[in-house]
Amino acid sequence: MSEYIAPVRDMQFVLKELAGLEQVAQLPGCEEATPDLVDAILEEAAKFAEGVLSPLNAVGDREGAQWRDQQVTMPKGFKEAYRLFAESGWTALGSDPEWGGQGLPKVVGAAVTEMWKSANHAFSLCPLLTTGAIEALVLSGSDRIKKTYLEKMVSGEWTGTMNLTEPNAGSDLAAVRARAEPQADGSYRIFGQKIFITYGEHDLAENIVHLVLARTPTGPEGVKGISLFVVPKFLVGDDGSLGARNDAWCVSIEHKLGIHASPTAVMAFGDHGGAVGHLVGEENRGLETMFVMMNAARFGVGLEGVAVCERAYQRARDYARDRIQCTDIGVRGGPKVAIIAHPDVRRMLMSMKAQAEASRALAYVVGAAHDAAIHHPDAETRKRNQAFVDLMIPVVKGWSTEIGIEVASTGVQVHGGMGYIEETGAAQHLRDARISAIYEGTTGIQANDLIGRKMAREGGATLKTVIAAMRALDAELAGQGGEHFAAIRSRFTAGVDAVAKAGEWIVATYGADVRAASAGAVPFLRLLGIVAGGWQMARAALVAQAKIDAGDSDPFYGAKIVTTRYYADHLLSQAEGLASSVTDGAAGVVALAEEMF
Repeated sequence: MSEYIAPVRDMQFVLKELAGLEQVAQLPGCEEATPDLVDAILEEAAKFAEGVLSPLNAVGDREGAQWRDQQVTMPKGFKEAYRLFAESGWTALGSDPEWGGQGLPKVVGAAVTEMWKSANHAFSLCPLLTTGAIEALVLSGSDRIKKTYLEKMVSGEWTGTMNLTEPNAGSDLAAVRARAEPQADGSYRIFGQKIFITYGEHDLAENIVHLVLARTPTGPEGVKGISLFVVPKFLVGDDGSLGARNDAWCVSIEHKLGIHASPTAVMAFGDHGGAVGHLVGEENRGLETMFVMMNAARFGVGLEGVAVCERAYQRARDYARDRIQCTDIGVRGGPKVAIIAHPDVRRMLMSMKAQAEASRALAYVVGAAHDAAIHHPDAETRKRNQAFVDLMIPVVKGWSTEIGIEVASTGVQVHGGMGYIEETGAAQHLRDARISAIYEGTTGIQANDLIGRKMAREGGATLKTVIAAMRALDAELAGQGGEHFAAIRSRFTAGVDAVAKAGEWIVATYGADVRAASAGAVPFLRLLGIVAGGWQMARAALVAQAKIDAGDSDPFYGAKIVTTRYYADHLLSQAEGLASSVTDGAAGVVALAEEMF
């Protein structure tokens, strides 16, 4: 069974040539992210991912997290790996130096996070949720809450969770019924049950800091009446020491299709008198703060799609190189060859490789835009970058995770019958990947957010800006000779036209017939993802050609151009069909009477 090897070369290329690492390092607060330092970080992260996390991936899948007497024990090796992870400073990579963090840009964190997720998806979820909780507390926590929790969370000594979902309130957070009763000392007592709480209980850290959505007695119905509370597993004294066990207990964990080593907890708050909690931010505005955490988590989950594309591709590629089967096609009586020689296997591998590279490029570019939106000194530039990030987060989350599932499934197919056997490891990638398109908002939720809040509300203004940037690439592509660039340009131009056509239709239709527009939401998200990925691949091909023209003989550059050609022929070619699904497909979605299903 092959182990994960971090694609450091491609990561460096994307960071420097597409995401603009040099420009990011010039932003106030990001000056330390020099190319040399980032290269060193990537190399060290690769060593940790390859040497520590990847070997535990199959172990975690086989053993899973174990629940007994309201406590969870992690699989063999996970506790030691987490301690080393925290001691090595990986939990603090992107956090504010004020709380012990290293303050590195989000785009650098994106590359490192991809490694954790490729190497060990289940393990990576613990720091993902903690990072989101840190961001929420930094934004809205009181000085006392920040002083009490942040340093310990940034250091990794304590972990964090996000408690939204209830048995009666899945994606419909307006239905949340957990309650918070105010106390004379300014604290609250929390009562209720939460489900699907990732790392809600474990033995990796000495304390778990739960962020819990609940209603106060005076809170109005609906989402406007939800408040956010910090509820630690162990109460924390004024001196920072751990005190009594809080009334927050894990009453079970779920038995899941994949990510077996990630405990998905059912949490009971207040069964023995009430869990002590403290208000985060303003009363009745908890959902606003929680969305900060959710957006951070959605970007991180999008990286899970990138990560499983890469990991499944590597495993399939390695198997295809070693598996000897049949003679080469068209050759009679010749020797048997490795299956990587067969055209259809090569097609599958190219599909996996191209989508891994395209989704990585798009995610890192969005990460760099996030850094500019936070740190750039010019207000208008910050606003413009934030609009781009807001538009693309649903795409990074929704498109990347959907193709991650497809690529993982293709990986099983490359293995043939052996892919259906657990020992090869290919099946685990598919099982683990399946949740990524569901949690932190399903693909449908991401798509509705994209066409509604991110497009229709502003009349498609940001999308038009993105389309203009895409079209600006056309002249550069036209200036390149050769068959590859002719094909890339033709498919890319048609793809951009398809996005423009479908986007205009959605904006025009949304107000008059929201059901028809929503019927095309997921096809549009996929369309925008494919074309945005092609945008970044076309940029990459141009950079690669410039390197070749300058005399660089690194075969990496030629491979990048060929991979972009594949992406254009096999993926960008889907754009026009998806646009038709958006503009003409509503009737077939909404017309059938319910009793006919």
